[in-house]
Amino acid sequence: MPRSALRTCARAVPAVALLLAVTACSTTTPDTAPTASPPSNGSPRQSASGRPATEQENSAMHLRLTIDGHTVDAALNDSATARDFAALLPLTLDLDDFQGTERVADLPRKLSTDGAPESSGPKAGDLAFYAPWGNLALFYRDGHPSPGLVILGHLTDQDDIARLANADRVRIQPAT
Repeated sequence: MPRSALRTCARAVPAVALLLAVTACSTTTPDTAPTASPPSNGSPRQSASGRPATEQENSAMHLRLTIDGHTVDAALNDSATARDFAALLPLTLDLDDFQGTERVADLPRKLSTDGAPESSGPKAGDLAFYAPWGNLALFYRDGHPSPGLVILGHLTDQDDIARLANADRVRIQPAT
């Protein structure tokens, strides 16, 4: 066998093995893929970002944020990281702008990221935890996917997202 053919095979075998391993580890098939629970009117529920709501969003914990004196509603998803964040509530945090995209604040402690995706692409209105720095991020513009960013939830009203751009302080508590 020519040397170039051996090199090609040597490069292809690991890629094929990886593809097979990833495919074999997948637990979701088209027949078993999770779907959003439709509301009583029969149409699929949409998340605040306009994307179809996930099962996690349908079982969300509702929050009340007070942003510079204005009340804003939000919902946490049902992830382990979001539940760990909820255990810290109520919180009052001073906010700083980061890259003209998000308002950030230090949390009292780092959150558990067990089972969280390695990277998330945030949308305007998302509440997120940035694991490398241990801070909360409130996005008022869409952001770029970032390793260590875990989406916790979202604002429930798109009109409230604009308030985040200039926010200096936020109080976050469970909605009653």
